[in-house]
Amino acid sequence: MDLSAQTDRNPGSNHGNKFEQLETILPSPNSYRSASGAPGPNYWQQRADYEISATLNDETQRLDGSETISYYNNSPDPLTYLWLQLDENQHSKNAESAKFDGSKIQEKMGMKQLQDIMGHNLDLGNHIVSIKDATNKALTYTINETMMRIELPVTLLPGQKFRFHINWWYNLSNRLTTGGRGGYEYFPDDDNYLYTITQWYPRMAVYSDFQGWQNKQFTGRGEFALAFGNFKVSLNVPADHIVGATGECANYAEILTAEQSKRWQQSQISKEPVEIVTLSDAKKTMQQHSKSKKTWVFHAENVRDFALVSSRRLVWDAMATNIEGGKKVMAMSYYGPEAYPLYRRYSTKLVAHTLKSYSKHTFPYPYPTAISVEASNGMEYPMICFNYGRAEKDGTYSEATKNGMTGVIIHEVGHNFFPMIVNSDERQWSWMDEGLNTFCQFMAEQEWDNHYPSQRGPAHKIVDYMKLPKNELEPIMTNSENIVRFGPNAYAKPASALNILRETVMGRQLFDYAFKTYAKRWAFKHPTPSDFFRTMEDASAVDLDWFWRGWFYGTDPVDISIDSVKLFRVAQSADTESLNNRKKEERDRQNISSIRNKSEGQKFTLESDSSLQDFYTTYDRFASTPSAKQAYDELYSKLSPEEKKLYDSNNYLYQLSFSNIGGCVMPIILEWIYTDGTTETEKISAYIWRMNEQNVTKVFAKTKEVKSIRLDPYRETADIDESNNSWPREYQPSRFELFKQQTLPRGSTEGGNPMQRKVN
Repeated sequence: MDLSAQTDRNPGSNHGNKFEQLETILPSPNSYRSASGAPGPNYWQQRADYEISATLNDETQRLDGSETISYYNNSPDPLTYLWLQLDENQHSKNAESAKFDGSKIQEKMGMKQLQDIMGHNLDLGNHIVSIKDATNKALTYTINETMMRIELPVTLLPGQKFRFHINWWYNLSNRLTTGGRGGYEYFPDDDNYLYTITQWYPRMAVYSDFQGWQNKQFTGRGEFALAFGNFKVSLNVPADHIVGATGECANYAEILTAEQSKRWQQSQISKEPVEIVTLSDAKKTMQQHSKSKKTWVFHAENVRDFALVSSRRLVWDAMATNIEGGKKVMAMSYYGPEAYPLYRRYSTKLVAHTLKSYSKHTFPYPYPTAISVEASNGMEYPMICFNYGRAEKDGTYSEATKNGMTGVIIHEVGHNFFPMIVNSDERQWSWMDEGLNTFCQFMAEQEWDNHYPSQRGPAHKIVDYMKLPKNELEPIMTNSENIVRFGPNAYAKPASALNILRETVMGRQLFDYAFKTYAKRWAFKHPTPSDFFRTMEDASAVDLDWFWRGWFYGTDPVDISIDSVKLFRVAQSADTESLNNRKKEERDRQNISSIRNKSEGQKFTLESDSSLQDFYTTYDRFASTPSAKQAYDELYSKLSPEEKKLYDSNNYLYQLSFSNIGGCVMPIILEWIYTDGTTETEKISAYIWRMNEQNVTKVFAKTKEVKSIRLDPYRETADIDESNNSWPREYQPSRFELFKQQTLPRGSTEGGNPMQRKVN
């Protein structure tokens, strides 16, 4: 459905719709959110602090925890209940989300596909043991799928705090078979587990000024809306495990060996990654399987979530990184032996690069650490993310695997900025974190390697999606759960749109200033789409409502056609005689009324009243027509110097007619190829379509003869049909490829492995 079409003020017309302002679509500004896109003078948001203790059982893959939550009501509203998220309930055998998706039998099906159809009898999901207030009094609660409502014993008034305790446990799921972002992966060759612990504790839902409680159910796709707060987390795990987590570890001195402590100190000043836990250490530990326990303690301030990795089969390296403003951040990576050939060389340096690139385009990275974990996955949390990138058993890897790893590390580390700091509601608007982050990822990829094959960001990469039938598309401004092609819609199309804004519509200087303004305004706050749209215009003085309508509220593709090209030359002496002949023809050609009046004997007043007759009554202005040369010389002599210069220039005037076949208005970018071999690129603002959104004609004056014309020569606008982009028309060959379809880890890519062929 085209959302922008629902608000057309001039439906059925060829103008007055696509350039209409968004006032009727965007929410009205108020004291919480201003018309400029900045937080208003009365902006507020809630806060939730956590103290968590958890124990990991490596024998049963179970996690037991207790937590104390301090919830601060900074809103102007009195609250009688609180909503918490229980995301692990999405894995429950009775979860509603496991039943409402369609399914069908295919010729080849994997275990997860069959399990999704058949269901499971595993005891998965949150088990709430008790919920008590600060006085140890039991609280009443209700669980609805992945959401839990706690009844408050007394109304929580504005400015008050409520402190309560929850005891809980759940069985960790096999992430590779059950699916999901967190859980475990088992390695049978060495009988060890890799635990990625995410969405693991009952956590506060967001209560905001624009929607109240965000208690939309978690079904697995739409991610998270969370409040900021401080965390103190104690993790009791097998003594030979290495733990990486959100925040800073408070007890390395107790946990690390003397040698590891020394390496950790070295990493604080090293310009190269230092292995705190080496590959040799990890391989040795993998054989031990300690039965004793150790407790790791982490602190994190002003974060919206907490995640961790725990395993005995991890290499851990770290390197100090100085970002914009001179702040030191510890860039770190955790990875197994199978990822060592790639991660040891690239991961931590990619973390550091990402922090520097994003800081340049948004704001200086504020946290003390940033971690990349290889987990055959792709998912993000504050200061820690889980990525893809394993080599073959012989240590080789394909270029596609390397590029895929590069992209996913940049992407997931980049999520620290969107939405971990610029804290949009992922469950409602996936594009506000995935799309903005993918755009920044594209810039970081290109800054990493000028030849990096970015798959999302360049305008032409979104063409195949935008040319799909309308009934297979939905606007970017669509709820996460309702998007059919999630990757193109929430990631690629917004990234392409922002790249077009930066490179083609606004220009880098205006765009970069406005984008950075948005990021700084909404760091550690909860922005909405209207805050983004308004800020981009407010900080640039560029009217972009037509762009938001077309790219974010609509599904029309870009398809501009050069329909015709006509050449005109300035009329000179040879044309004067033709002009006089045409005027004489006009004199002799009578209109039908004149002819019939005369045939009916009409008495004409001028003929019957001689007093009305003068010189011009009998004068024939064409009887003594001067020669063409005389007429031109007389005309030329009366011209001003500027007019004579124009006539003498003998310009080529090219009249081009364009049609907007796709419907999405965009700038017209032309490349003129002249007969002398030179070229010229010219851009016409999208506003050329404002009086007629379907067809426009424009004349271009050129001093040289044109051989050919090409529309959108650098493929800047995502035009879906390039066969009508040239004059004269050019032949456009089509191709297709055969490929082997397979399921790959999230964030990965496929391709051949010439490194392996060379080695073997």
